[in-house]
Amino acid sequence: MTEIDVQDLVAGAREGRPRAVARLISLVEGASPRLREVMAALAPHTGHAYVVGLTGSPGVGKSTSTSALVTAYRRAGKRVGVLAVDPSSPFSGGALLGDRIRMGEHAGDPGVFIRSMATRGHLGGLAWAAPQAVRVLDAAGCDVILVETVGVGQSEVEIAAQADTAVVLLAPGMGDGIQAAKAGILEIGDVFVVNKADRDGADATVRELNHMLGLGEARKPGDWRPSVVKTVAARGEGVEDVVAALDKHRAWMEERGELNARRTRRAAREVETIAVTALRERIADLRGDRRLTALAERIVAGGLDPYAAADELIEGVTGP
Repeated sequence: MTEIDVQDLVAGAREGRPRAVARLISLVEGASPRLREVMAALAPHTGHAYVVGLTGSPGVGKSTSTSALVTAYRRAGKRVGVLAVDPSSPFSGGALLGDRIRMGEHAGDPGVFIRSMATRGHLGGLAWAAPQAVRVLDAAGCDVILVETVGVGQSEVEIAAQADTAVVLLAPGMGDGIQAAKAGILEIGDVFVVNKADRDGADATVRELNHMLGLGEARKPGDWRPSVVKTVAARGEGVEDVVAALDKHRAWMEERGELNARRTRRAAREVETIAVTALRERIADLRGDRRLTALAERIVAGGLDPYAAADELIEGVTGP
């Protein structure tokens, strides 16, 4: 097996070499033993990309909308990264520009990096490795990173914790407004896009959305009021309006310090996830260990409660 030169890969990613970026994301996905080294090498080069999350029910046109946004940002001279998180296996071979099925028109553009990732059973529609993959694309010089999630329902709200701006896509005639309210997506969307707006019922969907967004509204003067935009992404119609809404939200966040606050919360959540995963792995190693069995026996005998046992267990796996 070829020895991995992490510094060389990071340097290649910084130069925009697709193979280097793809290899780094593969190391992230595979939870490589070199992952700590990778993240340490990337850290000084991150924090510049604007991360936009796109979510919505299947059939609303997320991939088409994502592709249309890529076109709009490329027209503006931006380098774009796309992380398409789906329930299937990730594309093999490590070819970052190989997702020709979803976004074929961008496959040959050196200013666009596209990666498909599997959720690997992780709830919330995002692969556990998505934050680190975003960091790779950020370090590779992407100005905008679009994270498109699977759209599987209520657990999709996790996108709010992973993006600077969360975009919720809906379509007329699908009962999306009511579904969004049920799933709690109304609370996390910063920009709402009614796609396929050439269909009957588009205006009614917009009205329904605006009505529900106004119900029980507890916003203070100056708070962000989510935008509702109509598009026909397949024809590129309304996409510039979506970009304008995203720019407006970003400007609002920067003015109020909310952008940095969101990124800080995102980093805190990532640290917590890594720490909990490491702790879970240490505990899993104890399943055949006499110490865990002894704690369980004391609980059964009534000499110890589960919370006290858990405290002892944590102390045992985290102590010196």
